[in-house]
Amino acid sequence: MDDLKQRFATLTTAHLADACVRAGLPVRCAPAPTRAVVPGSRLLGPAVPARHVGSVDVFLEAFEQAVPGGVLVVDNGGRVDESCVGDLVVLEARAAGLAGVVIWGLHRDTADIREIGLPVFSLGSLPTGPLSVGPRVDGGLAEAIVGVWRIGPSDLVLGDDDGVLFVPAERAEELFTLAEGIRDTERRQADRIRAGESLREQVRFADFLAARATDPALSFRAHLRAVGGAIEE
Repeated sequence: MDDLKQRFATLTTAHLADACVRAGLPVRCAPAPTRAVVPGSRLLGPAVPARHVGSVDVFLEAFEQAVPGGVLVVDNGGRVDESCVGDLVVLEARAAGLAGVVIWGLHRDTADIREIGLPVFSLGSLPTGPLSVGPRVDGGLAEAIVGVWRIGPSDLVLGDDDGVLFVPAERAEELFTLAEGIRDTERRQADRIRAGESLREQVRFADFLAARATDPALSFRAHLRAVGGAIEE
């Protein structure tokens, strides 16, 4: 995991999302409003799922079995009428050795969370805490639902200023290698644009337009693959 953290320092979730496309995997992003409480926060670690039903005990139980460096992934059903994580849970997560928290829902105690310094990503903040307590969910520590995705301990959680991405841990090495190749290609393309060579020239866009005129089924991505471009995947 330390190796992946070092490698992620030079990557973004966008690079890894493109790597998922390249590898033929679904791109599992947390919904677009999911953002870091502190802009610039970065996050990487195995998922520690917890399905919230109104009581903090599910988080404490998750911490009991969490591996150091894990990321608490809180499923509160995307609710925006209550917050489900506050400063005490974030403090306890840090004390348990977790790397951060991702919430499919809201947080509160924003100023305190900022001071704690542990990366926290959520849909936003609201002063009120849980409004009711429901029955414990079977398998509530086995998986969390975030948007349309089911997230479990076999998933790796990555977060940065673009949002949160979930990838299968067993494919991480492959995806990071692909992402590094995409990053390097894009950096070379950016350097060439700054040097005066337009992106259209680099990807031979005029050739693509000419080829498409005779073959309307030709996609731009197929053309990019043929010329070694990587701007769309």
